[in-house]
Amino acid sequence: MNTPKSPTTSSLNRRQFLRRASATTAVLASAPMIVPSRVLGAEGQTAPSNKINLACIGIAGQGGNDISGLERHCNIVALCDVDSRHAAGTFEKFPAAKRFKDFRKMFDEAAASFDAVLVATPDHFHAVAAMAALKHGKHVYCEKPLAHSVGEVRALMKAAREAKVVTQLGNQGHSFSSIRDFVELIQAGAIGQVHTIHAGCDAINSGLDQLPHLAEQHPVPPTLDWDLWLGPAQFRPYHPAYLPASWRGWTPFGNGTIGDWLCHVVDPVFWALDLGLPKTIEAKVKDYDPKTQGDAFPKGDLVTFEFPARGSRGPITLHWHSGTERVPRPEEFEKDDRDIGAGAVVIGDKGKISYGSHGATGVRLLPEKRNEEYQRPPKSIPRVRDHHVDWVEAIRNGRKAGSDFSYGGPLTEIAMLGVIAIKLAGTRLEWDADKMRFTNSKEANALVNPPLRAGWKL
Repeated sequence: MNTPKSPTTSSLNRRQFLRRASATTAVLASAPMIVPSRVLGAEGQTAPSNKINLACIGIAGQGGNDISGLERHCNIVALCDVDSRHAAGTFEKFPAAKRFKDFRKMFDEAAASFDAVLVATPDHFHAVAAMAALKHGKHVYCEKPLAHSVGEVRALMKAAREAKVVTQLGNQGHSFSSIRDFVELIQAGAIGQVHTIHAGCDAINSGLDQLPHLAEQHPVPPTLDWDLWLGPAQFRPYHPAYLPASWRGWTPFGNGTIGDWLCHVVDPVFWALDLGLPKTIEAKVKDYDPKTQGDAFPKGDLVTFEFPARGSRGPITLHWHSGTERVPRPEEFEKDDRDIGAGAVVIGDKGKISYGSHGATGVRLLPEKRNEEYQRPPKSIPRVRDHHVDWVEAIRNGRKAGSDFSYGGPLTEIAMLGVIAIKLAGTRLEWDADKMRFTNSKEANALVNPPLRAGWKL
């Protein structure tokens, strides 16, 4: 399998972002604060005076990074991971936390000890873990994408509304000042009426190169509970091609590059333009046959979404570029400008704006002369300190977090619709969001809410 390459962009890549976020997270005010029990999601539950009691599901990789961003504001009381070797560093860092392999046992045995849950597992596990937390009345921070299918997204949104807890999607850039700069530029009419967007990421999340090797037999590592790692995914033999870091390239477990990056890159235009959900979706792929290679994602795809007119804006076409299908280089770029590896070009009838991956980093008007001369609008959107802190403070203050499931759910749904289009490449799909169905494809409808493995449920 190809190792996903870092986006070649002048904006922050994921690793740089996480280092910076960890280094700059502010410490919450230390004054004791009494929070009503209804805010904590369970009547009669004792409110923490200074720190939230947190349980974490999926504690290596991105989960470890999230814990680093939360540990100053939370008591880490329970840790759950199916791979004791991969998670060893986090287990050792918090020796007092109770350890679990199965999150279901964690809720059965320790639910009374925590108020909130971090979910940072592979994508196919997000919904079942987050749903368990919601059913127990716990606040939830879930890594992106929120779920592994449209049906799971809708179910989590409904459960979060009913639980009346504080949720947050892990699209960290939503809390950046730069995304607010972008929204303010769009709202000020800096490029007029937006009609076209090119967005994407050149990371390659594909299992194609490993497909011929899946028939090989490999022993399950002694530190890994393979059956629990599969969780709601249909059973298949263990193979090292799937994990620890390569599961995104496989359709049963991940959502390819579009699932990995759309919630970051499309977030700014989703907010600024009130995109909502698309009416049509169509994917084009190269050197890929979904019928014979469907367990793996392609190395490159171009997915086109058509969003209908909404409010005062007209219809918008969004072109998503993954992997080898790169975001087109704007003709207004200077010679020394690097191509867009992860980011977007937003085109209006009065100009263009480009930005980078997380939270519209590096946002600028094109060409550079206009960027230098344009008078920026007032900073009318409140700034926040940090994405993790935003969630914690929302819990404390009984308000919504910035990218709660009512916002992050539809954003994720766009990515899930793109995944369906990739699996049915070449078919122009027509989506009825209200009825949660495609009006022109039974095959696509079968992918909206696929069944979970026996013994697993939302």
